[in-house]
Amino acid sequence: MSVPAPAHLATLFSSDSGALRLTVPFLAEGVRLHQPCFLVGSGQAVEQYRRHLDLDHGVTVVQFGGATAAEAIARWEEMLATARAKGPTVIRVVGEMAEERRMFASEEEMFQYEQAYDVMCKRYPMVTLCQYDVRQFDGVALLQALKAHPDLFDFRSGAFLN
Repeated sequence: MSVPAPAHLATLFSSDSGALRLTVPFLAEGVRLHQPCFLVGSGQAVEQYRRHLDLDHGVTVVQFGGATAAEAIARWEEMLATARAKGPTVIRVVGEMAEERRMFASEEEMFQYEQAYDVMCKRYPMVTLCQYDVRQFDGVALLQALKAHPDLFDFRSGAFLN
């Protein structure tokens, strides 16, 4: 599926294999095309990607560690400006949201970040896939995730359910 930039999309998955179905090829293509690629996550999620991608060459792993939504957005602004300064290209981002939730003081803070990120990313030629493991979030959180990703409704959303 072709997705025009900018786009901020949510994927929902319920199995370990489903977690990687869209995001590994998405990042691998970005690496192949020498596009800036970012993976937001830690721990086991990053290790899953490491088994399929060479994260040391072409993918920047991002962690926030106790940041507020405003601090995380400020950090993104710096990273994206640096990536953009290297020339016109598409920037690819994958966010492992169960891991990102641990990087904020609360789930509410994470969703404030998601809303601010949605506004910020529209200024850059980027495509972001925010991965939601439905085994890790309750129904209210998943509804918030859908609301924070209005770009998803421009596509057949079934393609983003893994």
